[in-house]
Amino acid sequence: REKAEQLSLRKTLEETEAYHKKLNEDSLLHAPEFTIKPRSHTVWEKENVKLHCSVSGWPEPRLTWYKNQVPINVHANPGKYIIESRYGMHTLEINACDFEDTAQYRASAMNVKGELSAYASVVVKRYKGEFDETCFHAGVSTLPLSFAVTPYGYASKFDIHFDDKFDVSFGREGETMSLGCRVIITPEIKHFQPEIQWYRNGVPVSPSKWVQTHWSGERATLTFSHLNKEDEGLYTIHVRMGEYYEQYSAYVFVRDANAEIAGAPATPLDVMCLDANKDYIIISWKQPAVDGGSPILGYFIDKCEVGTDTWSQCNDIPVKFARFPVTGLIEGRSYIFRVRAVNKNGIGLPSRVSEPVAALDPAEKARLKRLILSLPLEGEKKCVLLIFPSYFSEGIVPGPPTDLTVIEATRSYVVLSWKPPGQRGHEGIMYFVEKCEAGTQNWQRVNTELPVKSPRFALFDLAEGKSYSFRVRCANSAGVGEPSEATEVTVVGDKLDIPKPPGKIIPSRNTDTSVVVTWEESKDAKELVGYYIESSVVGSGTWEPCNNNPVKGPRFTCHGLVTGQSYIFRVRAVNAAGLSDYSQDSEAIQVKAAIATPSPPYDITCLESFRDSMVLGWKQPEKTGGAEISGYYVNYREVIDGVPGKWKEANIKAVSDQAYKISNLKENMVYQFQVAAMNITGLGEFSAASTSFKCEEWTIAVPGPPHDLKYSEVRKTSLVLHWKPPVYSGRTPVTGYFVDLKEANARDDKWRGLNKAAIKNNYLRVQGLQEGVSYVFRVRAMNQAGVGKPSDLAGPVVAETRPGTREVVVNVDDDGVISLNFECDQMSPNSKFTWSKDYVSTEDSPRLEVESKGNKTKMTFKDLGTDDLGIYSCDVTDTDGIASSYLIDEEELKRLLALSQEHKFPIVPVKSELQVEILEKGQVRFWMQAEKLSGNAKVSYIFNDKEIFEGPKYKMHIDRNTGIIEMFMEKLQEEDEGTYTFQLQDGKATGHSTLVLIGDVYKKLQKEAEFQRQEWIRKQGPHFAEYLSWEVTSDCNVLLKCKVANIKKETHIVWYKDEREISVDEKHDFKDGICTLLITEFSKKDAGIYEVILKDDRGKDKSRLKLVDEERFRYETQSLAVTSIATLSATDLKIQSTAEGIRLYSIVPYYLDDLKVNWSHNGTAIRYSDRVKSGVTGEQIWLQINEPTPNDKGKYVMELFDGKTGHQKTVDLSGQAYEDAYAEFQRLKQAAIAEKNRARVVGGLPDVVTIQEGKALNLTCNVWGDPPPEVSWMKNEKPLASNDHCNLKFEAGKTAFFTITGVGTADSGKYALVVKNKYGTETSDFTVSVFIPEDEARVLQPQTGNKKSNTSCSTSAE
Repeated sequence: REKAEQLSLRKTLEETEAYHKKLNEDSLLHAPEFTIKPRSHTVWEKENVKLHCSVSGWPEPRLTWYKNQVPINVHANPGKYIIESRYGMHTLEINACDFEDTAQYRASAMNVKGELSAYASVVVKRYKGEFDETCFHAGVSTLPLSFAVTPYGYASKFDIHFDDKFDVSFGREGETMSLGCRVIITPEIKHFQPEIQWYRNGVPVSPSKWVQTHWSGERATLTFSHLNKEDEGLYTIHVRMGEYYEQYSAYVFVRDANAEIAGAPATPLDVMCLDANKDYIIISWKQPAVDGGSPILGYFIDKCEVGTDTWSQCNDIPVKFARFPVTGLIEGRSYIFRVRAVNKNGIGLPSRVSEPVAALDPAEKARLKRLILSLPLEGEKKCVLLIFPSYFSEGIVPGPPTDLTVIEATRSYVVLSWKPPGQRGHEGIMYFVEKCEAGTQNWQRVNTELPVKSPRFALFDLAEGKSYSFRVRCANSAGVGEPSEATEVTVVGDKLDIPKPPGKIIPSRNTDTSVVVTWEESKDAKELVGYYIESSVVGSGTWEPCNNNPVKGPRFTCHGLVTGQSYIFRVRAVNAAGLSDYSQDSEAIQVKAAIATPSPPYDITCLESFRDSMVLGWKQPEKTGGAEISGYYVNYREVIDGVPGKWKEANIKAVSDQAYKISNLKENMVYQFQVAAMNITGLGEFSAASTSFKCEEWTIAVPGPPHDLKYSEVRKTSLVLHWKPPVYSGRTPVTGYFVDLKEANARDDKWRGLNKAAIKNNYLRVQGLQEGVSYVFRVRAMNQAGVGKPSDLAGPVVAETRPGTREVVVNVDDDGVISLNFECDQMSPNSKFTWSKDYVSTEDSPRLEVESKGNKTKMTFKDLGTDDLGIYSCDVTDTDGIASSYLIDEEELKRLLALSQEHKFPIVPVKSELQVEILEKGQVRFWMQAEKLSGNAKVSYIFNDKEIFEGPKYKMHIDRNTGIIEMFMEKLQEEDEGTYTFQLQDGKATGHSTLVLIGDVYKKLQKEAEFQRQEWIRKQGPHFAEYLSWEVTSDCNVLLKCKVANIKKETHIVWYKDEREISVDEKHDFKDGICTLLITEFSKKDAGIYEVILKDDRGKDKSRLKLVDEERFRYETQSLAVTSIATLSATDLKIQSTAEGIRLYSIVPYYLDDLKVNWSHNGTAIRYSDRVKSGVTGEQIWLQINEPTPNDKGKYVMELFDGKTGHQKTVDLSGQAYEDAYAEFQRLKQAAIAEKNRARVVGGLPDVVTIQEGKALNLTCNVWGDPPPEVSWMKNEKPLASNDHCNLKFEAGKTAFFTITGVGTADSGKYALVVKNKYGTETSDFTVSVFIPEDEARVLQPQTGNKKSNTSCSTSAE
């Protein structure tokens, strides 16, 4: 029975619990949580791998797999990926892995409560055969990452080194950024990877939608997809391998994004939930460092329900306190929040959104108590205590809440908190909050319309400054319970005070771009969030934030400052109540690196060895510690049988050179050495022990290695290499050096020499480098015995011209002083300029003077001459090899000296020398023009060595804008003959120009001036613009004409011949200003002197013309008449195609040589050339266009001028006319080529050859053709072949031979020579007649007929 009762009770409890779960299912909501996370794997190529994970959450989360942040699509590569989800276990299977599957995989689980991701890496390796493949299946990769086992056992020690490290970084909100470094672990253990963890301000960084981590096997990266100010901080990468670890840190600064509204404040940061329950959620944030130039008035809070993209503003009035309870939420729903700052200029950009948070009471899950029964074993009796939940009591009015307190009070709201009552009945309870103003008993219910379900509540709309008490009642269906005890009186206002400003701001040097700022923390500050630091360049009045995320603690390193600039700093504290006042400004500090001890020297080598001493050399430390190295200390120790002894000091006093001779050593003893550098801070660390060197007498004949190799003036294609001569020169002095180079990663067999012949200098400018390639160099010394061993390497150095690189610039000042100038913007606080000539210091040179100030230096030549020829270089110490040089050779020396002379004794440049001209009224103008004149330019006017000044006779004028200088004279008189000079002075510059007016030159000028003066007087009345002239008309009459000007109605014109007036029938109207007199049928009686007079009341003018040569006029009239007839007889232009091109022509039946012909094309006169020619052939006037092109298309005009008028003939050579003419030209051209190149007999053959029987007949003939012709012979119209009797030859493509050794009567007949090529065929016939001596005894030799041609052809008979 007892057991049955227990079972019945358990069943009742389970049913009741299930019932209440159904009443409020939302109370079960919770975000995704990985119960099993996917595990990283290392697999071999072509193997399969599975990633497993298990996720819990309500509602059931939806899981998505990602590869390198890209969702995996199983359909994109069928068979490659298999994704399954069974019974809460999620699986990603990757089939036939290859190298591309090496990646970071992410499982993302999401529901309405939020999103959570888990990461795993898959590394795919290729089996190379070193080990048994079966040893490296996926099971081995389940070993811990730090469990590193070598093939020879456990690794005793791991050396972890960071290379290519990320530096202090600056980003801006919304940008992307990646931090990374290469991790080098020795010894390298295959198939095992280190544990890598990133930290921000000491807190581990977990992958999220904002930040992702990646490990490639040798490089670790941290990538920000969208920077926010929350990402600002000190980032540390922690690498662990076994029991050993290393870490590296650098700061990341995130600047504010550009405001959308000018002057609006920056974004708040770190928005998060402080408290959440059913009725409200308290949101907090951090105030921004930048207020936009005016104080922040408050903040607006926005909310968005998870799963939607709709934002709503939570408060109508901006709140200043950096915490705010958001009400009006739906119980069980999840929300995200953001905050915006506002000032008088507008509302700033929103902050990064908060993490999702649900409106749930945290105590809700613990409200129901589960009864855990411990049942007795069979046969055992046990007393069972039954505990029933309180909700089994029904109909009970709840009691009063307990522990009511005010947990937060601001000027905007008050938050109350209490504990639920112990007595509350079966059903759930609700709460009513009441308030009462202090000093009264008037209690008012606050939440009448909306009962409170959770034991916390935020009250709004309270009067700031007033005092209130609060109490709470519980209620259920049975009624409203008694009130709780009232709280103490609470004054509405911010209980949290704004912190006081920090004190004692002390900046101190750190690096050349950063300063460490310390301060005293704010006193009595509560809930301090951190501090903001600002910097300002001294004298600028502008403050810039050094951090955008408040830092905790009294110390901060401000990065991103300008080297050499002086700054002041100030600090302000911040908490939820706001930002404090600014601290007092710090003292000014100049940004430069703090001084530290130098790093160890390196590359210790033996430069020379004796029986009891050795000379060592080494390279300067890479880091000088910010101060000049003042010396070095050397230690040595003996090495016996490989065991080193104790270190001993080699020198008590520091040595300044990078070489030192150690004496009192033991002969044939092996030694090791170490070197330490010293500066004003102290002695740095000693270097690692050198390799072992044996102390013995060097007897080799060749020199030792050069040492102290350095490079400078590195550019993208060149650099300068320096070295010091070897300490050991061998048996004879060093005579030269050879320099070798190779790419840094190349093998040793890739060394190549830069100089074929040895150079004597201790430096070499290396040319022809490839930009971006890294090189190393070495130098070998040579003497008469040969070439010694090479030096230690210099480099590696990358051939590149770094941004901001400057060159030495030559300058010649106004006093003619020549100087070389150099400027450097990358100097450290301890950098200095050092000048050298041919790379030897010029510090004590009496010919030079050096002046340096700030980042500029100048080297001045006192008296530049041939002794100063050479290469001048300027190096900047304590930098990364910044240097530049300038070559002064003989040509540059001449240029600089000429420029110096020009600057010492400057000359005003003259555009036009002094000239004279006559103006319209007969005035004389003297003028010259300078290139440029300043406002202070002066001019002196000199006549015959005496200065003249402005007055009645002379008028002077200077136009300084144009540089024109003028002097005017009304009239030239006898005493004005002489020399005129204009002397110029413009500052230091001088100049002059002289004009000599003496003798005939002056008389001619004076006469012209008088003529122009008289002409001006004449033109004041009626006058002739063109004097009387004559011409022959087309009717062979003589026309006298003149042109008049400045006439009026009353002006009269009278004609005279031989001083007798000529009556004119027509009255002149002067409409066109032309007056004419026509003489018809000109004869001897018309010869004489003609005169025409213009007159009115203003004066008169006359013009005379002599017509006294009757024969001349008769000839002119006849010639003009014939020429006119010839012009009128010309036909229209026609187009004719020729073998050479296109010809335009006109037929002129009466052509005369006096006829002038002009041709134009498209309105432009034709320029004649070998291709375009004009001429006359018989009656044809033509224009020949050889080899026409499309540019020759257009309108052509032929103008014929008969001495009086012009006549034009035109033709349009375009369109179809041009196409037809061009086609015909091509045809004729081909025909001409064929005719020119066709086969032909150019030598000719005789018509008849008469020869005696028995003689030999020889005929020779020249032929021609291109290509060379084919030759054949015919006899009696039948082909004739060559044989012993008739020999036919054709040599060199030009000569044909016809030979009959002994002619007979059968050889008589008609012969033909046929020549043929692709252009044509030609036949030359001849007849051979053979006679017998008995018949024609008188014939003693062969007879030949007439030749066809007088060119080369020979005939002989033997």
